[in-house]
Formats: sequence, structure tokens, C-alpha cells
Amino acid sequence: MERPAYPSDISLEEFEPVRGMLEAARRKTRPRKHDLYDVFCAVLYFLHTGATWRSMPPGFPPWRTVHEYFTQWAMARGGDRSLLESVLEKSGREVELIQLRKLLGRR
Repeated sequence: MERPAYPSDISLEEFEPVRGMLEAARRKTRPRKHDLYDVFCAVLYFLHTGATWRSMPPGFPPWRTVHEYFTQWAMARGGDRSLLESVLEKSGREVELIQLRKLLGRR
């Protein structure tokens, strides 16, 4: 399903350098049902707008799916930084990084 573009979206060109980082975090189970780009854009939407999970707009993957990815990506790994923090830093998403750190209780 084609979804509308949102101000929080990242371009495909900006996403490609961080795709590998996000792909590497996945446990090998079954084939992916939802495009990783759409999942990441949904996480950006959540962080950018401060919306609730259940109010995720149509066109994004289901909110439970997005929440599960967010939970996995936001866990601290080997130190005090999460994968999501690293990806947001690398992609230059300062607004979303600040919001994530607030949610995680970090400064």
C-alpha cells in the first residue's frame, strides 16, 4: 500500500547508509513482512510527533510491529548507547535523537 509522505520521513538515499546497521540487529527467523524503510519511517514519525503507538497513521506497518522494532533498536548494547541512537546520529536526525533520549531517561 502506498502511504503519504510525512515531514518526519527520511529519504531512501539517506536511509541506505544506515540500512545495514538495522538489518544486522535482526534475529534470523522468518522472512520480513514489512519493508524496513517503512518501519524506520514509522519510528521517526513516533519520535518526531510524540504520537501514541496506537495512533500510527494508515500506510505504516501495524503499530505493534513498529513498537517491537523500536523496543529492540532502543535497547542499550555494549555500553550506554542503543542501536537506534547510533542510527539517528549517523543519519543526522537530531530532533528524534533528543526525543529518544528523553524517552529513555538519558541526557
